[in-house]
Amino acid sequence: MMLKTAKSLLLATLFSVSTLATAAEPFTLAPLPYAADALAPVIDKATMQIHHGKHHQAYVNNLNGQVATFPDLAQLPLEAIMSRMSRYNDAVRNNAGGHYNHQLFWQIMAPAGQGGEPSTELQKAIERDFGSLVALQNAFNQAAATRFGSGWAWLILDENNKLVVTSTANQDNPLMDVVDVQGTPILALDVWEHAYYLQYQNKRGDYATAWWKLVNWQKVNELHRSALN
Repeated sequence: MMLKTAKSLLLATLFSVSTLATAAEPFTLAPLPYAADALAPVIDKATMQIHHGKHHQAYVNNLNGQVATFPDLAQLPLEAIMSRMSRYNDAVRNNAGGHYNHQLFWQIMAPAGQGGEPSTELQKAIERDFGSLVALQNAFNQAAATRFGSGWAWLILDENNKLVVTSTANQDNPLMDVVDVQGTPILALDVWEHAYYLQYQNKRGDYATAWWKLVNWQKVNELHRSALN
């Protein structure tokens, strides 16, 4: 009887420790939605492994480290954290932003030839707001090329359901209440050097141009539909 009681207490303790560990680390790194070499030759395997397994993992780890300071982080979806970013410190801004941005980035890419095309609805919106898909790509690539230092290029849907190209520094994004141009991201390009330097060195423009072969338009179409209000 005493042995059974001791075993029950041990199991209860282990369960409690496991629950606490899970509660203390509410943010996790999801696997890539494709193999690390699936985006080659546009993005090489080594870059993907380092980018996802090292850089993105670091943002997740550091964000979990901020939960003790800001307990509400554990109860909020990432999008809600973005919308109230002005309440937090730079560590949350950088790491929550990094986590959100990269989660989106992996999803809006697919192996070349598997991403589909813009939906009829999105194509009409692109033609309305940019004139053509080529014009959008040129504007987007320009935003990527002219972002000084590290950051991101974005295609967003603003509050008027208009498509807008913008860019942000570091790990900021257009969902944050601390950036100048706000909206719902539907397309994103990481222009930090760690995203392309092994393969493209200082040729960010070449990286941005080649990257369009990887756009997962099926996901972008989904994000566009969801963002329409």
